[in-house]
Amino acid sequence: MRIAIVGDGKVGSALTEQLAKEGHDIVVIDSNKAVLRDAVEALDVMVVHGNGATLKVQELADVEHSDLLIAATSADEINLLCCIIARKLGCPHTIARVRNPEYAHQLYFLKDELGLSMMVNPELAAASEIFRLLQFPSFLQRDSFAKGRVEIVEIEVRGESKLTGKKLAELYKTARVKVLVCAVERGDNVLIPDGNFKLHKHDKLYVTASSKDLAKLIHNLGLERRKIRNVMIVGGGNIAYYLAEDLIASGVNVKMIEIDPERCLLLAEALPRATIIEADGSERGVLDSEGIGDTDAVVTLTNIDEENLIISMYADFAGVSKVITKINRTEYHEVFRDRGIECVVSPKELCSHEIVRYVRAMHNTTEDSIITLHRIVGGRMEALEFKANESTWHLGTTLTKLRLKNDILIACISRQGEIIIPSGADSIQLGDTVIVVTTAEKIVHDLNDIFDEQEDRFRFKEGHE
Repeated sequence: MRIAIVGDGKVGSALTEQLAKEGHDIVVIDSNKAVLRDAVEALDVMVVHGNGATLKVQELADVEHSDLLIAATSADEINLLCCIIARKLGCPHTIARVRNPEYAHQLYFLKDELGLSMMVNPELAAASEIFRLLQFPSFLQRDSFAKGRVEIVEIEVRGESKLTGKKLAELYKTARVKVLVCAVERGDNVLIPDGNFKLHKHDKLYVTASSKDLAKLIHNLGLERRKIRNVMIVGGGNIAYYLAEDLIASGVNVKMIEIDPERCLLLAEALPRATIIEADGSERGVLDSEGIGDTDAVVTLTNIDEENLIISMYADFAGVSKVITKINRTEYHEVFRDRGIECVVSPKELCSHEIVRYVRAMHNTTEDSIITLHRIVGGRMEALEFKANESTWHLGTTLTKLRLKNDILIACISRQGEIIIPSGADSIQLGDTVIVVTTAEKIVHDLNDIFDEQEDRFRFKEGHE
């Protein structure tokens, strides 16, 4: 597909890199010549210099013949104008990044009139992700599927864990709920394990489970941490605002530290039940005086990655049981994790994944396109959700008889609200929601992409002669 991306900032550059890797024809529009030069040198993309919100520049970029325009500049109004012009030129799909909380309700109201196919809010997505992590502080990552009925959660095998030395075939005896370990991160290696795989200390497991079984899983594995009742947020931007709203509504006490006095006044007015502290949250004296050692969780949300890392490391040093760090430069993630930075949230990555999911769904001409896409294991693997329909191969065939491509695992099947952690005797039925885990290098557009092409090329659809 031909895709125009307006804005080559954090979100735009992440999208350009991912979509170019997936084989799309990308044209990047930006008013900064330096970032365009970097894009040309690093990736096989076309660039156009200028204001993407003008008709002349969009015509130069041939937006009228593009399949999709993504407006990801730092200004909401420019993004909306870019999409309106693109639709007038004839571009059939447009996506706008919209960050201002005040626009949220009215934009959904005006979505059709503005010609928007999709709106993304990186800050709102990040706040939702952090809130979910604080609900179950034992998990390092949580990704939701099947309308929230299934989750893939990340668990670390600590030294005192009941899982140390256990084979995966023995997992049910310990967990006492049906789960599937779909990936294991051990040091620098990522594995899709079988039942004979033995767990070691410091392994990080990615476990598929029914959402209703998460509390039991934590209890039975001895992973329980104290409930989050007090949260310290360092930084008072939009993510902090969205997160504080959710936390306060759930009965959690919120203390927010923000250095800008004007922003503090706005936050105090918007969040009367939160405690707003005007101070530099990167200073150790401020953190100590505000009781960092006595809080249940610390979330670092300043605009500077380095500050967030330092504050998070100090919170870990001070004994805070749950620390969540906002980071945009995720290429150093494996380094962070060796320094006490376990839970990392990246707004640009969350936004990028949602747009990539939409693009893959556009690319697919059948009805079994991607419903949900999440990156796991530091972005090295993908978990994807599809719906099986009449065009899906091998409906009714038991999983033991299926030939899947290498490095692909069927992690879960959802059937009319019933969650099935699959065994060899299970099968995919018409209307099922199927969750698949694979390496990030494999581009999976639809459910049939998981089957081995060599075997299936000349085979009829079993059960549908």
